[in-house]
Amino acid sequence: MASDVHTRVVDLRRAFHRHPEPGWREFKTTARVVSELESLGVDEIVVGRDALATEERMAVPSEDELEPWLERARDAGVREDVLEKTAGGYTGAIAVLEQGEGPTVGLRVDLDAISMTESAADDHRPTAEEFRSEHEGYMHACGHDAHIAIALGTIQAVKASDFSGTFKVFFQPAEEISGGGKAMAESGYLDDVEYLFAPHIGLDHPTGEIVAGIEKPLAMAHLTATFEGASAHAGKAPNEGGNTMQAAATAIQNAYAIPRHSEGMTRVNIGYIEGGTASNVIAEELTIEAEVRGETTGLMEYMRTELERVLYAAAEMHDCDVTPRVISESPRADSDPALRDLVSAVARQTQGVDQVIGTTEFGVSEDVTYLMERVQNDGGLASYLLVGSDHPTNHHTPTFDIDETSLEIGVTVLAEAIRECARQQP
Repeated sequence: MASDVHTRVVDLRRAFHRHPEPGWREFKTTARVVSELESLGVDEIVVGRDALATEERMAVPSEDELEPWLERARDAGVREDVLEKTAGGYTGAIAVLEQGEGPTVGLRVDLDAISMTESAADDHRPTAEEFRSEHEGYMHACGHDAHIAIALGTIQAVKASDFSGTFKVFFQPAEEISGGGKAMAESGYLDDVEYLFAPHIGLDHPTGEIVAGIEKPLAMAHLTATFEGASAHAGKAPNEGGNTMQAAATAIQNAYAIPRHSEGMTRVNIGYIEGGTASNVIAEELTIEAEVRGETTGLMEYMRTELERVLYAAAEMHDCDVTPRVISESPRADSDPALRDLVSAVARQTQGVDQVIGTTEFGVSEDVTYLMERVQNDGGLASYLLVGSDHPTNHHTPTFDIDETSLEIGVTVLAEAIRECARQQP
């Protein structure tokens, strides 16, 4: 990649890093993406509602949570045409580049940031070099800012190349809350995609290392459960209450006793609890937030069913009602060996790549699997690849950062892999 293009991708990454926005609230991010796509001269830009199957959105915040972010973007001078299309939490965009006859190749990246305060320490490079988050309490602590920049750099590289075919880039909202993958997968724009690439930076792989395609991402479901009982005086008449605190405690204890499954790995966690009023009042309402995971989609569904059974039994035991709700979920989808082999071959010829790993187990969850599954079910190939990057601390920490030389490597590998897909067509 020419040094001026590399500089531009680094500048883009830092611009996105300065303005992190959480899931379904990526108003400014989407607008910047649209402006960059216009400057690149892509053939079609699809924004907001048109890029999503709106009924498939998950984990959408309330209007009270969305509106401040929309107004923040408006106050910052974000273009009104994009705000109009994304208002109500319809963020995200799809770019379409038409370059003659050939296959349709897709690239998916994610847009959203994490609810976390970024470090202000002088030895934290974004602070020292003045691109630390300007949205206090939120930061790009997982590398999505780098993913967006890599995607834009890849579009530029593909457009300037001899690639023949259609190139679609999916700028997906709400990955961190597993809310946007299914909505974008069912948008209709994925229906003709024959090859799909989805990159992630870092994940404990150093700069110069490429993992051509992961396997065994865990299927996942996020749930909430609201217990409703009856309040009573804890000293005078505790027997008259329907104690949601007891019900929740019973449910939490028994959730961890759900039998593991002989067919593979399963997980359950209760990570949040809120409710009650005072120490001398029987709690009449309480909400917990939970997640279940499984090595396969079927194992995740087993854990979800068992957790719901535990919730209902605990509520009945303590004379309460409970309402479980699935907030978001994602299936398992593995990278295809044929596409992993293609990425491996390209990466081995890429300057700056020191090691190529064919595949590794992912061990966590990602809602890109909805897009991968959609392509694979239609007879196409998909690969979730890792672009190694040195990072001083782990993902989802206040001091997370990347080695920006990995941006150039990511663009080069992806652009060449996309060209190779076209070359392999008969």
